[in-house]
Amino acid sequence: MTNSEKTNLPPKTCSVERLITKESDIELVLQGKKTATRRNGRYADVGEIMDFNGQSFVIDAVYIQTLGELTDAHAQQEGFESVEDYKQSILSYHPGMPWLPQMTVWVHEFSPVKA
Repeated sequence: MTNSEKTNLPPKTCSVERLITKESDIELVLQGKKTATRRNGRYADVGEIMDFNGQSFVIDAVYIQTLGELTDAHAQQEGFESVEDYKQSILSYHPGMPWLPQMTVWVHEFSPVKA
């Protein structure tokens, strides 16, 4: 992402510290099984660092995606086998939430910081 693309992003709606808070998700990140997370707001800028149990991860990309664009490969970035598994997990956290193909989410992709 170029600097001009970063400046065209809307303001963050939350802080990078709130991006991943569930202990089970943190474990997936530490195991290398979760390399992205989707949220209804923008929680991070490219280049920001998250720390979990002494390990650091850098935000590599932040962009919008619709739920209808999700593939099994995207679900695997989230630590799930398939879109259906990911969908059922999200709906279990948010009872009554509709899952509409046109709904947008902010994708935050990250990777371990290289020493």
